[in-house]
Amino acid sequence: MKKAFRWSLNQYIWFGGYPGAAALIADEERWKAYVKNALIETSISKDIIMLTRIEKPALLKRLFEIGCAYSSQIVSLNKLQSDLQEKGNLTTLSNYLTSLESSGLLGGLEKFSGNALRKRSSKPKFQVYNNALISAQSGKSFKTIAAQPKEWGRWVESSVGAHLINASMVENFNLYYWNENSREVDFVLEKNEKLVTLEVKSGKEISNEGIYQFNEVYHPDRNFIIGNGGIPVEEFLLMSPSQLF
Repeated sequence: MKKAFRWSLNQYIWFGGYPGAAALIADEERWKAYVKNALIETSISKDIIMLTRIEKPALLKRLFEIGCAYSSQIVSLNKLQSDLQEKGNLTTLSNYLTSLESSGLLGGLEKFSGNALRKRSSKPKFQVYNNALISAQSGKSFKTIAAQPKEWGRWVESSVGAHLINASMVENFNLYYWNENSREVDFVLEKNEKLVTLEVKSGKEISNEGIYQFNEVYHPDRNFIIGNGGIPVEEFLLMSPSQLF
């Protein structure tokens, strides 16, 4: 997007990486309509609903909307049920999240653990595959969000997560998060028995307590900060995450 359309880092973080929509960013409302109608609706209605048995399409769409709104955040599926207008059991929600993930729209990262069963039963950390999916559904504008450091930090973390989740599919590494007693590590990468942790620092205070606790238990090979005091965000988004190993 930088080479083809001369986008800045902040434009990429907000508008994502869909080249078909790039020419529309000067008119943000038109851009949002294109992403919602030509990309999101088409992907859900044709790529998922027409090709997979979906008994509750409205529930699938609502799960997607909420998952995008909570991208880069950990959410209990039990809690999520109370926010959904159409109730569904946990197995249904989990299956629908898998369908969204298979379509390259929305994933649910598992919590890292040495126990495979605990990984599968953990609360998902929602992660979009492209930040355009969040921005297009936001009621606020690029200019408004970019002027709010705390809100903008969430977009930055989601952009880092999107880069990681896309790369994990082609570079063959596993992607997780970790938290324990309010102490958190944003992303944990696992490949060939090597562990790497990533903390995204942009408009928020970084506590090292999560890293210290994770290091004591799992002894990762390397720890990185993305953003202030670490690898610049733009440099990270232009690199292959496998280089971190």
